[in-house]
Amino acid sequence: MVREQYTTTTPGTSLERPKNEYVYKIGIYGWRKRCLYLFVLLLLIILVVNFSLTIWILKVMWFSPTGMGHLRVTKEGLRLEGESEFLFPLYAKEIHSRVDSSLLLQSTHNVTVNARNSNGEVTGRLNVGPKMVEFHVDENEVVIGTDKLRVTGPEGALFEHSVETPLVKAEAFKQLRLESPTRSLSMDAPRGINIKAQAGNIEALSQMDIKLHSSDGVLLLDAETVRLPKLPEGTRGGPGVSQGLYEICVCPDGKLYLSVAGLGSTCQEYSRVCQ
Repeated sequence: MVREQYTTTTPGTSLERPKNEYVYKIGIYGWRKRCLYLFVLLLLIILVVNFSLTIWILKVMWFSPTGMGHLRVTKEGLRLEGESEFLFPLYAKEIHSRVDSSLLLQSTHNVTVNARNSNGEVTGRLNVGPKMVEFHVDENEVVIGTDKLRVTGPEGALFEHSVETPLVKAEAFKQLRLESPTRSLSMDAPRGINIKAQAGNIEALSQMDIKLHSSDGVLLLDAETVRLPKLPEGTRGGPGVSQGLYEICVCPDGKLYLSVAGLGSTCQEYSRVCQ
């Protein structure tokens, strides 16, 4: 840019125009100008790439005004459609499926559901693994809110302690078996125990003794025939020799008692036991 110097004269006077003494150049020239253009071009390229990546991410993640992908934001909360994978813990107040489908929780290892109190301590835990299901709950009791609890498996259900239930029932056309391999099996009820088999037999097997005890009432065997097939039979011996055998006697009121076996029947209709 050239700065020119002007001189004011009166009319009729002629002056020579002085020569340009100083010339000032304003702007960026040379390699600085080329570097600036290159930097601006690089910024434009980065801007275009970022804009393209943003559009691609929005398209791949299925962003929309109501949510992202299968995740929708509704008035009731978050709605997730289809299968989803969570890599970290999921915290939610309530999880439920649609009305016309079931809720599936699937994992390659274990599925663990924890319940915590206000202090963050675990008060209940459900651990479902490939070979077992574990319940860790409150020390006082476990409550399962269902009308029927169904346990399937070749070995049935194993209880380390007592079980309180109004009914134990097997599936149709299958056997019901109550077993204690190493200890005793006890069934207690304040108003009675009813064991019923509509089609089949009832068997009670024990390595030691089987005791049927009623504290207040009577033991009633109501059947067409009562058989004791494995009672030992004595041999004919001398008088007064019982051989450690006893005879089962029945009173007129149905009471049973033992009498020392003899050559003939030792049961007496009016025994002192029947009085």
